[in-house]
Amino acid sequence: MAKLTSELLRPVDPAHALDEAALLRYAAANVPGFPGPAPALALTQFGHGQSNPTYCIQASAPGGGIRRYVLRKKPPGVILQSAHAVEREYQVLKALGSHTDVPVPKVYCLCTDANVIGTPFYIMEYMEGIIYPDSMLPGVAPSKRRAIYFSTAKTLAAIHRVDVNAIGLQKYGRRDNYCKRQVERWEKQYLASTGEGKPARYQRMLDLARWLKENVPEEDSSAGAGTGLVHGDFRADNLVFHPTEDRVIGVIDWELSTLGNQMCDVAYSCLPYIIDATLSERTSYGGFQHTGIPDGIPQLEEYLSVYCSFSARPWPAANWKFYVAFSLFRGASIYAGVYHRWTMGNASGGERAKFAGRIANTMVDCACDFINREHVLQKQPSMGFQVSAAPWQEFGREQEGSISTKDQGKFVPSEKVMHLRKKLMKFIEDHIYPMESEFYKLAQSTSRWTIHPEEETLKALAKKEGLWNLFIPLDSAARARKLLFEDGSLVSPGSSNDLLLGAGLTNLEYGYLCEIMGRSVWAPQIFNCAAPDTGNMEVLLRYGTKEQQKQWLVPLLEGKIRSGFAMTEPQVASSDATNIECSISRQGDFYVINGRKWWTSGAMDPRCKILILMGKTDFSAPKHKQQSMILVDINTPGVQIKRPLLVFGFDDAPHGHAEIVFENVRVPVTNILLGEGRGFEIAQGRLGPGRLHHCMRLIGAAERGMGLMVERALSRTAFGKRIAQHGSFLSDLAKCRIELEQARLLVLEAADQLDRHGNKKARGILAMAKVAAPNMALKVLDMAMQVHGAAGVSTDTVLSHLWATARTLRIADGPDEVHLGTIAKLELQRARL
Repeated sequence: MAKLTSELLRPVDPAHALDEAALLRYAAANVPGFPGPAPALALTQFGHGQSNPTYCIQASAPGGGIRRYVLRKKPPGVILQSAHAVEREYQVLKALGSHTDVPVPKVYCLCTDANVIGTPFYIMEYMEGIIYPDSMLPGVAPSKRRAIYFSTAKTLAAIHRVDVNAIGLQKYGRRDNYCKRQVERWEKQYLASTGEGKPARYQRMLDLARWLKENVPEEDSSAGAGTGLVHGDFRADNLVFHPTEDRVIGVIDWELSTLGNQMCDVAYSCLPYIIDATLSERTSYGGFQHTGIPDGIPQLEEYLSVYCSFSARPWPAANWKFYVAFSLFRGASIYAGVYHRWTMGNASGGERAKFAGRIANTMVDCACDFINREHVLQKQPSMGFQVSAAPWQEFGREQEGSISTKDQGKFVPSEKVMHLRKKLMKFIEDHIYPMESEFYKLAQSTSRWTIHPEEETLKALAKKEGLWNLFIPLDSAARARKLLFEDGSLVSPGSSNDLLLGAGLTNLEYGYLCEIMGRSVWAPQIFNCAAPDTGNMEVLLRYGTKEQQKQWLVPLLEGKIRSGFAMTEPQVASSDATNIECSISRQGDFYVINGRKWWTSGAMDPRCKILILMGKTDFSAPKHKQQSMILVDINTPGVQIKRPLLVFGFDDAPHGHAEIVFENVRVPVTNILLGEGRGFEIAQGRLGPGRLHHCMRLIGAAERGMGLMVERALSRTAFGKRIAQHGSFLSDLAKCRIELEQARLLVLEAADQLDRHGNKKARGILAMAKVAAPNMALKVLDMAMQVHGAAGVSTDTVLSHLWATARTLRIADGPDEVHLGTIAKLELQRARL
């Protein structure tokens, strides 16, 4: 179960009692802002997994507030040489806290004088957050489990990205021959903790040490590639998570940190997949790969892919066997030391330490079994994650000039997103803006329902640059990867390196990129990120069977075909989906579809091959169980495209919006999505991220309008001065900027909540974004058109088309009134609580 930091506190163990008066005097003199004068002091001890005794100091001044601190000290009694080095912990925490954005507690002072409280110690800030002692995360929702593991991987990547030269840690340890030296060190520690007069020695541990010495990877001898800051004990229960958000706020227990081979950290953090080393009395200590991965926790390959993506490290398959075996070996040595201290009565972990000896031997057995396996990790990373193929030295050089974002705001894009954003912006400016007039010429000609050949050229270039399918969320990619790409057989030749499942972005991260695409009506389709394809791919990613994904999702991901979404009907108010009348009737091995749909966007495109249709399979079922979604091949007999529909005079060729009649259209029963009566369920899953994409693009459209407006105002003269010099323009321009920034923050907050809480809990903020974004864009674009005068309402600029699209989304993205109703109902519910 998850535990708050405060729930881990217990009375001080008598064996670890301190001179509280001496501690108070020292803290008052050396901790900045320590309460005074003559504060009252309360001391408790952390009971979870600290080899260095760790205490909570609660200090309160008379009539003043209470402040908490954490004290960490060396244990009393005889300890192993070089162990429990609190001085090094203080050094690394000080450097990271002062110069990087790695989340660590702030340190206040270091005392090396053992006369004060018996052993050296340091004092740091107290962090009230959540710690997860059990790597299975019992009692945690599946969506949170995934977020917690991904946050763990990203935090480790952040540690490994640190430039130790820039923060004064260049002499913190030797980078070269790290594994070689570590094997020797932990073998010595093990020998010192076992043998005559101590717990019994295990022969297989010595055999394992011999194997490790003989199989140290060649890369370990280098002081450059893949070396840097190593935490040494990086695992979930050494991380403090935010009380309400699934992000790490503090990495603790840096006792084993040094410089060296960072892949050792990675393998150690993956041990829960191999073994459950929790200190408890059990008959089995199997990890996730033995017991089954709890719902929501990512596969090992997914976790590693996220780490590699955020750290720009290559895939570790070549030497994975060694790194895992070494991690188990080191863990066994640590537990042997814990058990030895328990037998002497000075183990800080309490009575749980009595199980450490048994677990140490189990870890040795697990390591021996692991190195005898034929396959331990797939040779290539999971598809859909961007893993660096470049040498680690190149990444190190890129980081030397990086700037910490520690003191920046909440919505500051990561370096990865900023890199993608710059690439996108350059691509659009270099390739799409120059082609807009050509695309419009074809779209307004008699050949409007054909594809400009340059579009396919640009799509190929976008793939090559890694700007492809960026919209795909991590969780959806994970499901598709498991169904489709485990053996790689369903990837067409030449597409295996095209990142078919995206770049592993969250909705928030994609928001920064989707905004850029929104600056041109033509851009999204170049990057395979256009509606309705994105929503339809999302449906297939989340709910499609392997066969459905193979037939339709893969070609959509590859950009070889396009799709349409058939829901709205002309004879009913389709904003209330319960009104839909299109029938889907089961007849043997087929469903027969009859009905009329309109505003089926994308159906006019000659590349459109598949429609997702929403209709009713059971008119007598409960209101929200009547609807189903089904896949319809657009070339099925009975599918009749009647006409293209115009949006304020724009037919949006070659994409188009069609009115379609379905007359006795027979499709196989295997085309049903998720099952009969599941249409509303699918719609809710589809419409969260998909419809937020529209809001993101609208921010970009408004930015394009702002840019064109300012450019026009600076270049045109009216009534004796530039338009930009008129007071009324300046006032309106400032108001547009204010509203645009407000809407952007609202959309980013909606994306963030969507990532953290899911569609249902984020529905209020999503509804706000869907109202605010189009109304803001309309105001900005209207102002831009006004500044352009007659040119603004013509098709000589993109403004009128951007405006028409924005206005349509106040209906197509769900009527404002529906979203306002959602917001108001939630507000009333809160008032009643």
